[in-house]
Amino acid sequence: MPSGLYLSVRIDPNSGFCFGVIYAIQMAEDILEEQGYLYCLGDIVHNDEEVHRLEQKGLRIIGHEQFEGLRDEAVLIRAHGEPPSTYQRAMENNLTLIDASCPVVLKLQNRIKTSFDRREKIFIYGKHGHAEVLGLLGQTSGEAVVFESLDELLRHELPTNITLYSQTTKSTASFYTIKNELISRGYNINANDTICRQVSNRDEALRRFAAQFDQVVFVSGTKSSNGKVLYQVCKETNPQTHFVSNTEQLCASWFAPGQSVGICGATSTPMWLMEQVRDALERF
Repeated sequence: MPSGLYLSVRIDPNSGFCFGVIYAIQMAEDILEEQGYLYCLGDIVHNDEEVHRLEQKGLRIIGHEQFEGLRDEAVLIRAHGEPPSTYQRAMENNLTLIDASCPVVLKLQNRIKTSFDRREKIFIYGKHGHAEVLGLLGQTSGEAVVFESLDELLRHELPTNITLYSQTTKSTASFYTIKNELISRGYNINANDTICRQVSNRDEALRRFAAQFDQVVFVSGTKSSNGKVLYQVCKETNPQTHFVSNTEQLCASWFAPGQSVGICGATSTPMWLMEQVRDALERF
């Protein structure tokens, strides 16, 4: 029975998949329609609900261990990209790679490879173990230093000349804070702002969106780095922001009768999931 809250609910039209994710999922769906199954190296997107939907269509998620033993098959490379060793193994195992690496990530990989070939000291602002970061590290034969915060970076013995890069989904403000702090400490910084503007430009738009509502529901998978960043953006703007990964996590007790509720999400959040959340809220 509806509780009679009668909430006014609106979805952020700018939230949801970025073009890199749309491209990878469209590619996967086209092949699944043709051949009924497709291997994908790692989660195609950091959203369990979307992964489950595609698995039901025949997507087979495999890890690097299974990939090593796979032969004579087609394998999708997701938007996060892969290190050179993956392409080498594919050649050895007669695997056809369907490369859905995001163009922004590929451009970044190429720039890091060029810096590495010049023997520059490369530091990457990113999340340890993240799929995209592993692909970037692979361009440097694992020699680049990955760090998640300024504190962590400063624990390293730093060279005078530093070439600075960033995972494409990190916060632009944080990247420039790190760059400026290093410069103020006397280091020579060759800073390469490689943050995807489709992601970073959402910060401001999301702040404007979140400020309009009594409550905000942010929909994202727990594995999404971008989701964590954008959730914090919402939470800073509107403290009444709630993080959910699916409709089961919604609580009627968060809301009061007649409140306005905004729904938004990460670049890895499908629109159909935000629509499910909206429909659930409208039944409260």
